[in-house]
Amino acid sequence: MVLLGTLVNGLLIVIGTFIGKWLHRIPERMKATVMSAIGLAVVVLGLQMGFQSNNYLIVILSLVIGAVIGEWIGLDDMLNAMGRWIERQVGTNGDTSISQGFVTATLIFVIGAMSVIGSLDSGIRGDHQVLYTKSIIDGFTSIILASTLGIGVLFSAIPVILYQGSIALFATQIDRFVPAALMDSFIAEMTATGGLMIFAIGLNLVGITKIRVANFLPGILVVAAIVTMMYWSESLSIFN
Repeated sequence: MVLLGTLVNGLLIVIGTFIGKWLHRIPERMKATVMSAIGLAVVVLGLQMGFQSNNYLIVILSLVIGAVIGEWIGLDDMLNAMGRWIERQVGTNGDTSISQGFVTATLIFVIGAMSVIGSLDSGIRGDHQVLYTKSIIDGFTSIILASTLGIGVLFSAIPVILYQGSIALFATQIDRFVPAALMDSFIAEMTATGGLMIFAIGLNLVGITKIRVANFLPGILVVAAIVTMMYWSESLSIFN
């Protein structure tokens, strides 16, 4: 089943959220300290991913162009509006933590190499091991996030399933028209670009900054466009 890994990922996020809500009586000071610990860990993870680039100019251009596009269409505002809509639907009396929990968890769970690589493995080879590993990590992370940011973390399972599921379904046909070298280059640059976004999320969680990270998300599409243009440009120059 192509979508098995993705569905397991979404399920563990939901289970982790409920466990986290059950542990909501954790003292506020402890929650703040734990959130800082998660933030620091996310910062380090983002830095590690950021160093995966083979051409950092691609990363810079992707982030800058992606930020312009994101600010222009108001992507961060859209996600927060979706979070507020969820608040109204579940009747939380204006609990703003739902919006924060939804946006923060979505960015953490969706951005990253494991989402893409795992979904590609599921679609191309029917191997779900990477997504199973990601599911365990996301499950534990959702416990902590839910204990501090609330039930909004649960709803992040929806974009996770849609995003990873779409890639897995697309991957069943991807090897027919996307060269392996092009895919490898995209994954490397996407990992680095996504890593800097995750780094920014970590800074937000620690409370150092309030960067609108969601507005950087179009940068992933920009990475794909730039890497594709460079690949075919190099290929044509070889033949000429």
